[in-house]
Parts: sequence; structure tokens; C-alpha cells
Amino acid sequence: MQYIIYCDESEKRGKYFSNFYGGALVRSNDFHIVRGSLELKKEELNLFNEVKWQKVTEKYLDKYKQLMDQFFYYVKRDKIKVRIMFTHNRYEINQLSYYQQQNEYFILYYQFFKHAFGLIYSNSNPKKRVSIYPFFDQLPDTKKKNQAFINFIYKLQFDPDFQLNNIVIHSKDDIAEAESHNHVILQCIDIVLGAMEFRLNNKHLAKADGSKRRGKRTIAKEKLYKHIYSHIRDIYPNFNIGESTGTNGDKSKRWKHSYRHWKFIPREAVYNKAYRPKNK
Repeated sequence: MQYIIYCDESEKRGKYFSNFYGGALVRSNDFHIVRGSLELKKEELNLFNEVKWQKVTEKYLDKYKQLMDQFFYYVKRDKIKVRIMFTHNRYEINQLSYYQQQNEYFILYYQFFKHAFGLIYSNSNPKKRVSIYPFFDQLPDTKKKNQAFINFIYKLQFDPDFQLNNIVIHSKDDIAEAESHNHVILQCIDIVLGAMEFRLNNKHLAKADGSKRRGKRTIAKEKLYKHIYSHIRDIYPNFNIGESTGTNGDKSKRWKHSYRHWKFIPREAVYNKAYRPKNK
């Protein structure tokens, strides 16, 4: 069995929530059907260029909704697993080392990749090998830092839990920096991730300077967010996008669930006294 995992990142520092990461996992035996179906839907909708959250407008709203319908068709059937991670500005770490300060982006990205999908719970028969093929949207840092991150991802297979469950990455060459315009699944996760960040940071309330009304693009994005959220609620009624999705004591649900959120709180985190809640 092979897992193809697409990963993306969004807002580094938002008003209420920060450090957004998202991913979509597809098993190899579903991959060609899922990818082909999404590419065909884009063609039917005359969406020949890259789709992404930042391109959402009133003109293209209905087409983006239809593409999300197709995407969540597969999420609801567990053909695509979606994971979203973020931090809450309510928490902070007072004494980050210099290394942690300089590498926070990659440290969090590593935690997301290692834990968000519950990979160590995915292999019901450890006698059979599971191979991982990660695709990261273009990494934004220096070549040296990017390569160091790829090295850490590659070494995950030597983690005792990964070894116990026979989860491997065959080669560093199997870890790719993807150009999103070539990968429709990555484009779709960009839209979902962007929608969650948009709503959690109250960007749906934004008004242009000097205006009493919201812009058409803001309204269109809110409508698309609500459309996406309706699909999530079909899976989990009353889903809270700002909290970690529960497991009811069964950690294997970190893998079994088709859609999950993770509000990452470091063990060393303390309450940020300067934080102002949304309703203040």
C-alpha cells in the first residue's frame, strides 16, 4: 500500500489563530480515480488555470462550490483524508531557543506531518509495508533549511512507532516540493485550508477602509466557506472548526476519520496575557 500525501501551509500570523497547515492523503488504489475525477470536474467547469483560495470571486463562486462538491464526495467516502492544523494566539511559549525561533515554521510542519494523519494507526497488518510519498507545496525558506526539513521527514521512518508499523519512505527523492498548478488535490486543500483560516480569523467581517460594507470578494469567500462547512457538518454535525476533533479515547480515529482539525498547543505553552478574545 502507498499513501500519497499533499501538504500546504497558510497564514503565519493571524488575528486570533496562526500557523495554519493542511494536508490531503489518498491511498494509491484510489489515487488515479480521485485525481482524474477532480481534473475532469475542473475541465467541465472551464477552470483551466490553477484554483486557489486567493482567487475566489463572485464570478467564480459557483464553479468553486461545484469543485468542492466533487472533492468532498471523496472525503465523505474516505477516499481522501483531510487534516487541518493551527495554533491559537491565546497561548504562547515564553522561552524559545534561538534554534526554535529560527525554525518554528518547519518544527510545526514536522509535527503536522508526523501526527495529524495518525499514520502509526493506519497499518492493520504490519507484515505488509506502507510506503509514503509526500508532496509539499513549494517550501518558502532557504535551500539549506528546506533540505534539512526534507531530511527530518525522511528520517521519520526510523521512529520506533513507524518502524513497528512498517511505514517507510523509500528515498529522499520520494519527498517532493510540488508546484501546485500541476496537482489538483493540492489546489483543493489550499481552498479548504484558506476557508478555515478566513473564518477563524474573522476575515468574513472585513471592510475596505472608509467603507461601511464588505467587499464582493469577501462576501463570495464567506459563501464558499459556508458551503465547505456544510459538507463538513454532513460528516460531523455541529463540528467546531476552532477545536481539535475528538477521538472519544480511541487514538486510532486520528487515522480512521476522513476529516479532522488539530488545534496544536505545545506542552510548554502558557496563557498569553496580551491576547484579546473575539468578543472583546
